[in-house]
Amino acid sequence: MGIAAAFTSACSSPQEAAQEPAGDGAPIKVGLVYSQTGALAGYGKQYIEGWKAGLAFATKGTGKVGNRPVEVKEVDDAGDPAKAVSAAKDLIGQGYKIIAGSTGSAVAGQVAPLAAQNKVLFVSGPAASDAVTGVNKYTFRSGRQSYQDVLAAKSYLPAPTGKKVLVFAQEGTFGKSNADAVKAVIGGAGATVENLFVPASATEFTGFAAQAKNAKADMIFVAWAGTTAPAMWQALDQQGVLGSTMVVTGIDQRASWATFGAAGGKLSLLAHYFDGASDNEATAALRKGVEGGKLDLFHPDGFTAAQMIVRAAAEGGDDVDKMVTALEGWSFDGVKGKLTVRKEDHALLQPMFQGKFSGSGAELKPELVKAIDPADGAPPVVQMKG
Repeated sequence: MGIAAAFTSACSSPQEAAQEPAGDGAPIKVGLVYSQTGALAGYGKQYIEGWKAGLAFATKGTGKVGNRPVEVKEVDDAGDPAKAVSAAKDLIGQGYKIIAGSTGSAVAGQVAPLAAQNKVLFVSGPAASDAVTGVNKYTFRSGRQSYQDVLAAKSYLPAPTGKKVLVFAQEGTFGKSNADAVKAVIGGAGATVENLFVPASATEFTGFAAQAKNAKADMIFVAWAGTTAPAMWQALDQQGVLGSTMVVTGIDQRASWATFGAAGGKLSLLAHYFDGASDNEATAALRKGVEGGKLDLFHPDGFTAAQMIVRAAAEGGDDVDKMVTALEGWSFDGVKGKLTVRKEDHALLQPMFQGKFSGSGAELKPELVKAIDPADGAPPVVQMKG
């Protein structure tokens, strides 16, 4: 499947143009490798909807920058790193110099090295693993990372010294990334941090919820993704976890909200994004591009990816190193507000949000409590690895 738009070459002289046979009018190829199916298909759907709206916004509704078409090919990785790597290799072999997507952290961790090996631009999507930041000079991200989630969570425990924090998370890259970030951020501030990892294949959570209750933690940080979230939350509520301690978690996609029921009001919420967290020109453009105008968790990641890729293609032409330079240090207005690509390690500095649920059942919805300044939610700088 393809989405067509047009981009301009960054040629600055006849000599340079002569050295670049793919000049004005030649296509710039972008491969989107993301989850169309699998456990994270809902996230993938939001990503591609956001991408399309962001592309329209970034090109001012023309679908063009100059007169170069960009050939976009969408490939389903089904959340499988092996499929994602195979797809990325195939796209690179076909001449694609820009790869984006990566709904899951495990996928991003496998695709990122290919970017450096083949000197192509890789813009990771909803994948939250901190390891993506600084992994190599060709890898960027259009979403947040786990460390930013945890910095938002830390505000709920202003005096961590002597407190006990339990990380309740799925086994795997995403869960470990969150656990490591909690240990570094909240543990580093004086709290004792313990982990309770649940197998990613688990579908019954009563026993794990009982363990969480018996841990008697001052705060439980829940890191969860995918279709098993409703059953997990139900188990935590039934075992009395939500009523016995402070439970901090990120707001998941809209489809999961109703599963909290009356228990939703017991949670302290941190948010990458939710509908109503922002109100600006980009938000309005995204709303127009999404069916029903209802925004969701990872719509901004697709939107931001499009903004970044338009910038890279417009400034870099066919020169990937110029694309990289064009993105490093770039600040721009996005759905969430002011975004900055940190030059040193390509972390995406961005607002994060605190929220609370109001209502119940199908009427449950998050309300903005506080927008956290990008500087206050900035992860530590890491050394670029490659």
